[in-house]
Amino acid sequence: MKSTLIDVCHTIHDGMITYRGLPAPVISDYLSREESRQRYEGGAEFHIGKLEMVANTGTYIDSPFHRYANGKDLSELELNSVANLEGLVIRCLDKKERLIGPSTLAGLELRGKAVLFHTGWDKNWRTDNYWNGSHPCLNSAAAKHLADSGAALVGIDSYNIDDTVDGHRPVHSILLGEGIPIVEHLCGLNELPDSGFRFFAVPVKIKSFGTFPVRAFGIVSSRREVVRETESIPYGQPGN
Repeated sequence: MKSTLIDVCHTIHDGMITYRGLPAPVISDYLSREESRQRYEGGAEFHIGKLEMVANTGTYIDSPFHRYANGKDLSELELNSVANLEGLVIRCLDKKERLIGPSTLAGLELRGKAVLFHTGWDKNWRTDNYWNGSHPCLNSAAAKHLADSGAALVGIDSYNIDDTVDGHRPVHSILLGEGIPIVEHLCGLNELPDSGFRFFAVPVKIKSFGTFPVRAFGIVSSRREVVRETESIPYGQPGN
């Protein structure tokens, strides 16, 4: 059965800003190809890169350790919590209200799934609009519904899964408190079907780290069966 790989993460490059106020990554040579020619023979040359970067860069995953000192760090995440998960895309396009509530999830089977919120905010990536404070996000009731329903992982193509108008982060607190990883700054979710795909967002295995970029992607079978088409629910509908 033929499958298609669909990339849903941003490319990290030198000088790229993810969060205003956090430093951009600095990508440079530790050993350039020109320098390597002095070490090797027979025309052999190699490149070794150097990267200086805060963990919250590009498309990244939050483990429970990001929020809780005794939570699982990146090295302790089980592979089945971040890889080969049954995926479900929740369409939340063209809404007037920013906060996404539990009614958007009504009637959906969420247990064991990677639940990805497609807001379309990724179109603002690397513009002033991306971090202007008006990004779509979840409310605490939606987070509680996801946790109570047994979601395995939750992702969003927005600036933050929480509202950033103040210092509270209830969605992070609820989901990470239940051991549910969060993937933020996804992109291209319009390329994924509503369901019938497998999702991967695997970070490197680092001790005492709570957050790190991932290569996020979906695997879509050409013969997939779409479980349910999730309609875009306009903002302002009761419960949102």
